[in-house]
Amino acid sequence: MKAETRLPRNAKEGILFLLIISIISVNTIAPIIMGLERGFSKEVYMDTLKIIPFMWVIVVLLVRLVAGPVVGKIMPKFVGQTDGFNARVLLNTLLNVTVLSMLLSIIGSWVGMGEISLEPFKNFLHIWPRNFAIAFWIELLVAQPIARYVMKRIHLKQDQQRGIAHS
Repeated sequence: MKAETRLPRNAKEGILFLLIISIISVNTIAPIIMGLERGFSKEVYMDTLKIIPFMWVIVVLLVRLVAGPVVGKIMPKFVGQTDGFNARVLLNTLLNVTVLSMLLSIIGSWVGMGEISLEPFKNFLHIWPRNFAIAFWIELLVAQPIARYVMKRIHLKQDQQRGIAHS
């Protein structure tokens, strides 16, 4: 059976994969959400750039410590032996984005406001679906494909160095 070339094969590649996805996601999702909340302007974008490093650290920690373990437990309940790569990636993306968007709709609001308050909970049903939709489509159409492409290129190069042919 041919090894999957579009996903990380070891911890080092896993870190690179996570870095690619998280950097793309934070640098696109946060500015879009902030723009929708405060209006699209240079000032809003500059304010967003100030919080992106904090959001990136939070996103990486949430992926590794919360979303990854939760999705890891849920995925086997829904994935069958005959499910293909695309079905698995779609479900994994859906579950990860659901968990992360719920948490980040609250935590991201706190970071953006510079304080912990009940406001994100009061507005949760208004902001979460929008945040989920933005994050889901960015992940599905931009971040994940780019990260999988990088993995495929890395594996192709590694396999060529080892003399393994690809079709």
